[in-house]
Amino acid sequence: MTGYPSNDYYLPQERESSLNPWLVRLPILFITGTVLLVTALVALLMAFQLQYSNKALPGLSAYNVNLGGLTREQARTALTNAFTYDKQAVFTFRYNDRFWQATAGELGITFDVERTLDQVFSAGRSGSPLSDLGTQASIWLNGRSIAPIVRYDEQVAVQKLNTIASEFNRPPVDATLNMSGTVVVTTPAQTGLALDVSSTISTLENLMRQLQTGGEIPLVVSEAQPRVTDASVAADKINTALASSLTLVTDDQKGGSLGPWTANVDQIKSLLVLGLVDNPDGTLRYDVTVNTEPLRGFLESLAPGLISQPKDGRFHFNESTRQLEMIKESVNGRSLDVDTTMQRVAETVFNTTNRLVPLAFAYDLPKYSSNVTATELGITTLVGDSTTYYTGSTQSRVQNIIEGAERLNGLIIAPGETFSFNNYLGDINPEDGFVQGKIIFGGRTIDGVGGGICQVSTTAFRAALKAGFPIVERNSHGYRVGFYELNGTPPGLDAAIFQPTADFRFLNDTDYHLLMETSVFPADQSIQFRFYSTNPGRQVVMEGPVIKSVVPALQTIYQPNAELQLGQEQYIDWSKDGADVTFTRKILDMQGNEIRTDTIYTHYLPWAAVIQVAPTDPRVSQPSTG
Repeated sequence: MTGYPSNDYYLPQERESSLNPWLVRLPILFITGTVLLVTALVALLMAFQLQYSNKALPGLSAYNVNLGGLTREQARTALTNAFTYDKQAVFTFRYNDRFWQATAGELGITFDVERTLDQVFSAGRSGSPLSDLGTQASIWLNGRSIAPIVRYDEQVAVQKLNTIASEFNRPPVDATLNMSGTVVVTTPAQTGLALDVSSTISTLENLMRQLQTGGEIPLVVSEAQPRVTDASVAADKINTALASSLTLVTDDQKGGSLGPWTANVDQIKSLLVLGLVDNPDGTLRYDVTVNTEPLRGFLESLAPGLISQPKDGRFHFNESTRQLEMIKESVNGRSLDVDTTMQRVAETVFNTTNRLVPLAFAYDLPKYSSNVTATELGITTLVGDSTTYYTGSTQSRVQNIIEGAERLNGLIIAPGETFSFNNYLGDINPEDGFVQGKIIFGGRTIDGVGGGICQVSTTAFRAALKAGFPIVERNSHGYRVGFYELNGTPPGLDAAIFQPTADFRFLNDTDYHLLMETSVFPADQSIQFRFYSTNPGRQVVMEGPVIKSVVPALQTIYQPNAELQLGQEQYIDWSKDGADVTFTRKILDMQGNEIRTDTIYTHYLPWAAVIQVAPTDPRVSQPSTG
């Protein structure tokens, strides 16, 4: 059986040979290849991991620097060399025409290379093999840029900006104004400056977060206005006020000037008031005003000498035209207006060209202006007149008569007004044109200023009697005066005045104005009063005189006069009998009916003649019958 072949041997062989051997080989080959491939891949991975165990994975970069294959030290050097932003980025801070520059590093920018490297070397190395393989493959194939970690320390920037601020930060400074004597010293105001660090930092951070390579950053500066903004205007006003003196001027109402009165620079300075006033924006400024009150006392001391009473116009009545003719213009009265004058001073103090201050006055208008007419006043006709004579008067007596008459010429007396001789005559003194003469005083004839004035008052008295005006006050002389009895005039119609105790007064009791005219006629040595008005419908009848109780004159008195030689005489008084004299004045209407009766009574003392002779005349101090 062993020597011979069997069919059973071959048949199975034939069945084996019928199968394709590659069907077995291929799976084996695939499995083997796979195992080999995996083995190779594992080997490669192990080699890769080993190769890059302390190096950056290929494909990694930071700040545009390829870090793949670099050790940490190499990567640190590369990144450090590549990051220059902190040194090259320069920022310019500007305020007006001033600027300051600083690098990003000086402003707090730093590159955290270690933290950046930590991120580089931790990429794909989380510790999860499968995840890390995927990450590493992605990094290798696609690359990955690691963002550099840049740090910004704001406090460094703040410190830098504070350093800049210290160069121009300043508090607001008020303007000042001071005076040293009459010299004005000022300092200008300064606006306060304060750097707004927070707002400036905000702008800076926006640029640095974008790693801008630099730029100009306007400093945010807040301005603080000073409380007092200006002193120059006030200084100019003071300098103007003290540039020169002020001069107060006025006139005397007759074309002449009065004064001047000067306020010097020191006096002007005492009037200036320096103060602070509000501006519309709430700030303050210096201003200078004038307090003229210190002038009030000085001006009030001037006032009495500058006061003038209003003066009525004086007139002559033309009997032909029946119109008034002006003989003296009216004059406004005035009194010093102290308040307005002080206001003018205040207005002139700061005037650069005009330093004259005209005094201000309040004016009183006269009752009768120069343009008044006879029709307005009711002056139509002559209602009374009187003429007396001064024959034998001395030159001084004549001069006083002329002066007194002139003061009453053209005078207008209003309806209801009481005429006062003393009031309208004014003061009797040498300064007003009166001279020394003989007057009756204390029962004696003595030398005094104004001798002869009683002739004027006597003439006025007689005119008032004839016109029918009520006599308010009349004083007679102590004895009969020969001048008033010249040309056959009876005694008892004289009117003596003696300032200020004895006056002559009468009342204009009509509804019409009275014009009083006077004339002195040197040719016949007389003085005349004429009263013009409108007759209210009355007649005047004078009865008398009735003379009683006559007392003989006293013995003649001789007085020594060193200017006379023996045999020469000069009469001072004339002897007169004493007597009681009465006149009756009846006021009748136009039909003859009695309206009023007045009695004019006079008591005269007996009087001795007084004759001056040479001192050696034997009659001196020896009375004899005259």
